Amino acid sequence: MHDVILVLDSGSSSLKFAVYEITSGAAPLSRLAHGQVEGLGTHPHFTAFDAEGHEADNSLLPADGSANPHEQAMGTVLAWLQAHRDGTHRLVAAGHRVVHGGMVFASPVSINSEVLLKLDALSSLAPLHQPPALRAIRALQARLPELPQVACFDTAFHRTQPEVAQAYALPRSLSDQGIRRYGFHGLSYQYISQTLPQFLGDKAGGKVVVAHLGNGASMCGMKGQRSMATTMGFTALDGLVMGTRCGNLDPGVVLHLIEQTGLSPAEVSDLLYKHSGLLGVSGLSSDLRELLDSDAPSAQEAIELFVYRAVRELGSLVAALGGLDALVFTAGIGEHSTEVRQRICQQSQWLGIELDAKANAAHQPCITAAGSPVSAWVIPTDEESVIADAVLQVLHLRS
Repeated sequence: MHDVILVLDSGSSSLKFAVYEITSGAAPLSRLAHGQVEGLGTHPHFTAFDAEGHEADNSLLPADGSANPHEQAMGTVLAWLQAHRDGTHRLVAAGHRVVHGGMVFASPVSINSEVLLKLDALSSLAPLHQPPALRAIRALQARLPELPQVACFDTAFHRTQPEVAQAYALPRSLSDQGIRRYGFHGLSYQYISQTLPQFLGDKAGGKVVVAHLGNGASMCGMKGQRSMATTMGFTALDGLVMGTRCGNLDPGVVLHLIEQTGLSPAEVSDLLYKHSGLLGVSGLSSDLRELLDSDAPSAQEAIELFVYRAVRELGSLVAALGGLDALVFTAGIGEHSTEVRQRICQQSQWLGIELDAKANAAHQPCITAAGSPVSAWVIPTDEESVIADAVLQVLHLRS
């Protein structure tokens, strides 16, 4: 009988999962399967893949009209796991990606009723991400009440930043209430920071900027493989242009929208989170791949703004670090878009980045020329393995 850990990442309309086998000794955990349920609340669809990446299941699910479609999704995942265990694997724990840990949680934590109450209180800081994670936790609790669960936080990695990097120029009383720069995508950055020595060698502990570019996008400046500065702040709206989120915005715009155009706070929130970014600028799509394939001027303007903001924020992080040794691209766009990497590197030549166009086109790990003063890399991220490792450590599951 082999023990396994279930890793869960719950979104507003999806539930992603991965299954890891606890290996003996100090060997890395082995991923046995992964998949997701998409279209929650509308037309749910289940897909699963085995350890080799081959599709193991692909099925439409009956529409669920319940108030919590995550319960149906959780039931589907657990039923699939039960059917594919073959009596040789025992589920011993689960780990969840939880976006916001606030000032309360700076490291992974075992979930109990007290922790759940504290996480509920943080939902207003991440209204798109926190509630779905909590629904998944409770759905799993309802089905397997004795199963230990661990919460892993996207904000925790950035708690190493200097106090000045976390502060806003607001009255101290507000800062004391928790209004500060938290930063996000921390699980991704943690994975990259742990992986840097394999690629950068002795320079892994130097001045590195990691660009997590996807539908959600941010950048993190690291020194000594620790977060020193990041582009996201109090919420996941700040910083770079994203698929549907606005990124950096003058707060006066929010005041104008409420006071002059009559939008309610809820309408402004919906606008900034769901109808801005690449979708808002292009008027066509939030998917950068579709925009790159489009000849529409608005699509090209959206791409140009995405790159421009990334280059500006890169310069800001380099200033915070006091220099740059390496730039790392990761996440969906960062790992797969040759065009975006090329534009960012070419517009950042002043930093000492000398792009190797052939290596970039071939998606090589190193995409800069030999002798480039600053190297640039493409490193796939793996947030799920970070969560699985955290579960192992928090619950002391390996002897």
